[in-house]
Amino acid sequence: MDHRILADNLTFTEGPRWHPTEEKLYFSDFHSHTVYRIDLQGNMETVVTIDDRPSGLGWLANGDLLIVAMVSRRLLRFDGKQTHEVANLSTLAPYHCNDMVVSENGTAYIGNFGCDFENEPLITTNLIKVSPDGSASTVTDELCFPNGAVITDEGRTLVIAETFAARLTAFDIDKAGNLSNRRIWANLESYSPDGICIDRSGGIWVATPGSKCVIRVEGGGKITANIPLEIDSIACALGGANEQYLLLCTSDHLSDNECITHRSARIELIELA
Repeated sequence: MDHRILADNLTFTEGPRWHPTEEKLYFSDFHSHTVYRIDLQGNMETVVTIDDRPSGLGWLANGDLLIVAMVSRRLLRFDGKQTHEVANLSTLAPYHCNDMVVSENGTAYIGNFGCDFENEPLITTNLIKVSPDGSASTVTDELCFPNGAVITDEGRTLVIAETFAARLTAFDIDKAGNLSNRRIWANLESYSPDGICIDRSGGIWVATPGSKCVIRVEGGGKITANIPLEIDSIACALGGANEQYLLLCTSDHLSDNECITHRSARIELIELA
């Protein structure tokens, strides 16, 4: 199995998204305030630098890149030349925003921390929808650190990782982009899910900080793969013409100061059998 490091000496990598036309992985690096892209040979270039920590990424149908600005709690759009504010989420998100998934029609679903959980008691929080016209609203609440998400079933189902509840939670998506029929897609027990991605067979790959592995899980909770890693997985994406590569954001450190000091974050590639 081909397993190699495509890039290292990064601060904290998140939000990996595979661009099939370019055949490159886009990802955020928190503390350099930069979105990068990298090919399968490890050639990396800067896409855009913002005045915030970038996190979740996604594309609109016209090719513009959507970027979650974590600390200011905004959704930005990069048109290839400059960034524009799509929505200010500061009145909806109680603390830093994090990952995001974007539907085919451009509706974005954005999670948030809920609170400064390192210094405050953990609380549940909401999931925010930003419609294509830029209007923002809460679509569900009482989530325990909503994080990585995928849209499946031809756009009819959203599955989101609740990091501190150790589960993947599913919702039905209606024609207006609203959510209903909340249910547990998979209980993960000892794993804390962060970024996730879904393969063509409907299995979800889950990055699991604190466990030094990445897992694949099916609906109902059956784990069908567990790949050990040297350091923690933070987020994942599938890439290549036939989804033959699992691309990982990994890090040996999680706190802000350690990430900046040690720069242990990587982009790793694993060729799947």
